[in-house]
Amino acid sequence: MKKSAQVLVIGAGPVGTVAAYKLAESGIDVMLVEANPDCPEDLRASTLHPPTLEMLEAMGIFQEIDAMGLRAPVYQYRDRKSGETFEFDLGELSDLTPFPFRMQCEQFKLSRLLAGRLAAHPRAQVRFGEHVVSMEQDDDGVTVNVETQGGEAAYRVEYVIGCDGAGSVARKQIGIGFGGFTYPEKFVTYSTTAPLESYLPGLAQVNYVADPDEWMVLLRVPSVWRVLVPAPDADDQSLVSDARTSDVFERLTGDGSIRTEHRTIYNVHQRVAEQYFRGRVILAGDAAHLNNPLGGFGMNSGIHDAWNLCEKLTSVLLANAEAPALLAQYERQRRSVMLSFVQEQTIRNKRQLENKDPEARKAYVNDLRAILLDDERRRAYLKGQSMITSYGQERAIA
Repeated sequence: MKKSAQVLVIGAGPVGTVAAYKLAESGIDVMLVEANPDCPEDLRASTLHPPTLEMLEAMGIFQEIDAMGLRAPVYQYRDRKSGETFEFDLGELSDLTPFPFRMQCEQFKLSRLLAGRLAAHPRAQVRFGEHVVSMEQDDDGVTVNVETQGGEAAYRVEYVIGCDGAGSVARKQIGIGFGGFTYPEKFVTYSTTAPLESYLPGLAQVNYVADPDEWMVLLRVPSVWRVLVPAPDADDQSLVSDARTSDVFERLTGDGSIRTEHRTIYNVHQRVAEQYFRGRVILAGDAAHLNNPLGGFGMNSGIHDAWNLCEKLTSVLLANAEAPALLAQYERQRRSVMLSFVQEQTIRNKRQLENKDPEARKAYVNDLRAILLDDERRRAYLKGQSMITSYGQERAIA
């Protein structure tokens, strides 16, 4: 069979489009395959951390993302019961990064920007509406079988990158386990154009609100405020009903009449693939790991996967580097950071926001006070929460 491309990327979300574009820009023939007719308009992920922004700058797209997004240098932790607010400013890290802020920009905007660039790229093919159903690999490459609107097709490539999400076909095809757990409660996100900052004076653009009864996250993106809350044990229809929505905003603002643009329910997981590759099929993003959204680490971690992996595949395909050794290093670097930082930190973040133990809540608040008063601890904390530390740790792993 004639080779269709050097690398086939499954999934046109932010991770898949970053991977495909980085490879194409490096001079590698790439095919991007997506089952949907366009990049999925997923509203869940919206935060881009400083190391990720540096990657987007290196790809020449930061200015476009900046124009579509919202810079958020300051974020807050709020205690809903006491009314205390603890404010952290990423501007303190301006000596470490040219982007000392979080960029709030819905993930589909990044995906569609890159998909458009790929469609015009001489090294890229973009195929929407094609669903990968199976693949077979041998010593020389991988045959990928897809269903298209016109029937079945097969592509022959040297490597496959599975960026196809939690239900990854790529991961299932190569038989890699996905250990971890699913939280018993669901999460609900409400999007509203109401000016929440008018109801909550001093509100930052990113806010984590601790409350043993109903913790929440308040995030500003250019078009709306997004309010994330845990969902009680109820049917989905009740969770997004007008009555429950009114109750949430009544408790938050005192105004239960606030209207919403979107109401989304989703299950939340903490899972990591047992391996990140098998043979010539490699996993990245949600296909390799899942975590709760508290901290905004999920999409960023996936983009960091793509960046790391594509650097290594470029060496393999253009400089004849040894693939097994480099892919094993990719797995060590990215999986280690996922386990030691992202999984632990996101679980801890959720526990701190929802904790019902008065003594534990008091200790958490006291610790935040101490961090803010200690220059060295505050700097280390900001480096950790902005993913600067974890990105450096990844690069230090041989």
